[in-house]
Amino acid sequence: MVQYLAEAGYADKGRVGCTQPRRVAAMSVAKRVSEEVGCRLGQEVGYTIRFEDCTSPETRIKFMTDGMLQRECLIDPMCSNYSVIMLDEAHERTIATDVLFGLLKKTVKRRPDLKLIVTSATLNAEKFSEYFYGCPIFTIPGRTFPVEILYTKDPESDYLDASLITVMQIHLSEPPGDILLFLTGQEEIDTACEILFERMKALGPKVPELIILPIYSALPSEVQSRVFEPAPPGARKVVIATNVAETSLTIPDIFYIVDPGFSKQNAYDPRLGMDSLVVMPISQAQAGQRAGRAGRTGPGKCYRLYTESAFRNEMLPTSVPDIQRTNLASTILQLKAMGINDLLSFDFMDPPPAETMLTALESLYALSALDDEGLLTRLGRKMADFPMEPPLAKMLIASVELGCSEEILSIVAMLSVQSVFYRPKEKQGQADSKKAKFHQPEGDHLTLLTVYNGWKAANFSNPWCYENFIQARSMRRAQDVRKQLLGIMDRYKHDIISAGKDFNRVRRAICSGYFRHAAKKDPQEGYKTLVEGTPVYIHPSSALFNRAPEWLVYHELILTTREYCHNITAVEPKWLVEVAPQFFQIADANKISKRKRQERIEPLFNKYEKEDEWRLSKIKRSARSSQTFG
Repeated sequence: MVQYLAEAGYADKGRVGCTQPRRVAAMSVAKRVSEEVGCRLGQEVGYTIRFEDCTSPETRIKFMTDGMLQRECLIDPMCSNYSVIMLDEAHERTIATDVLFGLLKKTVKRRPDLKLIVTSATLNAEKFSEYFYGCPIFTIPGRTFPVEILYTKDPESDYLDASLITVMQIHLSEPPGDILLFLTGQEEIDTACEILFERMKALGPKVPELIILPIYSALPSEVQSRVFEPAPPGARKVVIATNVAETSLTIPDIFYIVDPGFSKQNAYDPRLGMDSLVVMPISQAQAGQRAGRAGRTGPGKCYRLYTESAFRNEMLPTSVPDIQRTNLASTILQLKAMGINDLLSFDFMDPPPAETMLTALESLYALSALDDEGLLTRLGRKMADFPMEPPLAKMLIASVELGCSEEILSIVAMLSVQSVFYRPKEKQGQADSKKAKFHQPEGDHLTLLTVYNGWKAANFSNPWCYENFIQARSMRRAQDVRKQLLGIMDRYKHDIISAGKDFNRVRRAICSGYFRHAAKKDPQEGYKTLVEGTPVYIHPSSALFNRAPEWLVYHELILTTREYCHNITAVEPKWLVEVAPQFFQIADANKISKRKRQERIEPLFNKYEKEDEWRLSKIKRSARSSQTFG
């Protein structure tokens, strides 16, 4: 579509921009379009993702993640560089896409010449049309092949076992064609691969070969790319994937889909400040997306391991938007930096819960990004320029005064990428012993710094990564992130100073961003957070797992089997009081006057009326359907 628009002359009046919710999609689509246009990537056709800009002054068609366009709106709310903006995969409803809806709705009113296109394969088009001033709806018929949908008669008690039985039945009885099985996460996929391999081996050599290929984001890229290779003659491949294969990746030759009906979703609890990765039933729209993967190259079949009545009555029509279930601190900081101070009247398509907004404002106030009136401070404006979560930005800015910006730059870059440690199922012991060599007594942040410095000392070599079970791709990405952050630091004329061996400075800098994430050792078991008194535990992968310091700060809390702190550092309680005297009462660092903090923030929200109970009912419905799903 963007090519047609460029050919129609729209690119002469300004760039044609297209947003994607995922980095992978923005890069791969830009690559394909550049090949079709016949130019080098980055010239006429380019892309921008966080920490990577592959465009030039002659770029006419620009692909980017929705977050990057949101950041561009921070500098230029009128989007004056663009003649057309296309928001693709709008059904994914990421936070950045939802914010862009509100921002671009205003811009379109002020700039009648700007064309805005919202596209998606599965979308409640009427709702979107109503939101955008009753705009016209175009339905473009797809060219996919028919897909036969098969449901189970009764709910499955063990969806993993049922999935693997279905895969084997397809392999033994159906005509040639590859299989795609959707599971919820890395652990489940690895287990499924192992069980399936054993079961196929037990059938003996007379059965045709089944090539088992996992795909999830933590896999090294060379392992991920194997899913795109065709299966050898006489063999069939089964790809076992997370919902990354739902929309972002198209794997060729898939004719059979096995859909157990679940995915892992991130749910943020504003009261505890904790992200929970919860296995939830998918929505009807997601089920449609999954089934559609089988009809790309020929007629296919989709085996849904749930009943038709569960699909019709238990599943939500569309997924709950991200903005209603994630932390909003970064989004609110961006909106404040754009001059949008009255967040309550901002035209969200689906407004976020009041409590989440209140918690976000409170955390920004504690970080000194907002003043007593709820307006942006100079520090807050500077923090908004760093493309990361506010506590990370605060930690980086504070490191300049503490004289450890060299180290904090590396730590922030390492925290901004996915896990750098690779732990293959068949070599877990080896991987763990290599990782243990990097462990630092101060905690995980300094362990990450040691990994980065070790890679740097080895001249950024790939063999070093391979030898130490480190993901080379993640390390290269961390290096790119570091270079970009260095550029922003230079722009503010901040000095890059090394603390040498004085790691206390580094730990104090971490405290200055993450003092809200402090926890004290509980005499009975685990830790208690200072803010809410929530019982939490050190994750087994942590460098401090068996050391248990008295006080610690953590990067994030994730609820899986229990409430785990990820990426922790041991700290001194007096540092917490020093870096945030307005947050901690100096008399006793362990007792935080929550009431006083609420009183400071409440005026910002005194206009806010009590929200309806519909969101709660949504959560209850989800809980009910997960019981039905067994």
